Amino acid sequence: MNSKNKLAEMPIRPLLYTMAVPLMLSLLIQSLYNIVDSIFVARLSETALTAASLVYAIQFLMIAIGVGTAVGLNALLSRKLGQKKPEEACRAATTGLFLMLGTSQVFTLVGLLFSNQIAAALTNDPDLQELCREYLSVNLVFCWGIFLQTYGQRLLQAVGDTVLSMISLIIGAVINIILDPIMIFGLLGCPAMGIRGAAIATVIGQLIGAAAALWFNRVKNPVIHVRLKGYRFLWQDVADIYRVGLPTIVMQAIGSVMTFAVNSILLGVSSTAVAFFGIYCKLQNFLMMPVNGLGQTAIPVVGFNYGSGQSDRVKQAWKVLLPTGVVFALCGTAVFLLFPAQLLGLFSASNEMLAFGVPALRIISVTFLFAVITILCGYFASGLGNGVVNMIGGALRQLVVLVPCLWLLIRTAGIDKAWFAFWVSEVVACAYSLWAVRKELRNKVK
Repeated sequence: MNSKNKLAEMPIRPLLYTMAVPLMLSLLIQSLYNIVDSIFVARLSETALTAASLVYAIQFLMIAIGVGTAVGLNALLSRKLGQKKPEEACRAATTGLFLMLGTSQVFTLVGLLFSNQIAAALTNDPDLQELCREYLSVNLVFCWGIFLQTYGQRLLQAVGDTVLSMISLIIGAVINIILDPIMIFGLLGCPAMGIRGAAIATVIGQLIGAAAALWFNRVKNPVIHVRLKGYRFLWQDVADIYRVGLPTIVMQAIGSVMTFAVNSILLGVSSTAVAFFGIYCKLQNFLMMPVNGLGQTAIPVVGFNYGSGQSDRVKQAWKVLLPTGVVFALCGTAVFLLFPAQLLGLFSASNEMLAFGVPALRIISVTFLFAVITILCGYFASGLGNGVVNMIGGALRQLVVLVPCLWLLIRTAGIDKAWFAFWVSEVVACAYSLWAVRKELRNKVK
């Protein structure tokens, strides 16, 4: 069964699961090598881990633009294939490549020209500034690896090939994990480069992963190809990509703003609090990767069947999506409730970090159910061509409600009670997202 027939004819539950599992594994591996980076960096010092946590906000912004553009492209390609317009899909894919390359060059220039200024904006501590600059400059200057890797993976996903997408990511992740200790600590004759070595290992893995993803598309993608001969740039393709992609970019960028804002608040408490929040973000990101894999799988499935007018299959996808996500959420909550000290121990947590970090992880874990529902609602709506639901849901849960509540609770109740801010923000975002998706279903899926 070719990829087009699979999206149109295969029963929805096995279709979602068979496509989602490779994507889940690939995203888990991607998140895992971020965690491995932090584990090795933590062995350098807590100061180095704090620097990596501060820089994460900037990295998140860069990734947000790449992922958002790719999500918009993925949704557009799936609709074009569902409408049986492969030539238009190829044109859109070529436009998407130019967008990715152009965006990566902007970040490269930022890295070359403004790394010192960004590091100074993140912290006033001179030692932290230097570590931030070392880590950040490498990630920004050589960012085109992550942009091209994301692009290549999304072309494969658009035609239902999540296995090759997974393999390309595994290749990059394995390279990164192997190089991390070698470059950080100076093994096998390599000079010890500390936190800069972690950044170099990351970008090398991304570049090799990008090469693999682009090669797989060249030799294995049966439908979508980049074609420069006869290519005609259309602003309509850009508009269609960013109709879904821009809200996703904003939603993802909100995560960057949230990380920066929360780090600024927590620096008033202690640098250990910042390091803890960085660890939490990495752990929560790892937990949410299966959910993101499931949601990203829903975009081409929903987009293809919505584009081809198969409303019953769209409704079936919604009925499969949410219960599956709830299972992941409950499993994650159980792990965080039962093993918080062990999770923090992976990062060489100090006694001070364990004292407030263990109860904090338990408090936050209660909200995972609401977070998963919000995330999956956003992906489902994106498949229907509406990226605004994703954006607003993300804004509510990560910024608009969370940051003011966290600031207020730290001021009035202390750091131990501040984490209840997550309860408020996640419930509000979940309620909005459910209402918005039900409205989309009523209006678009008859």
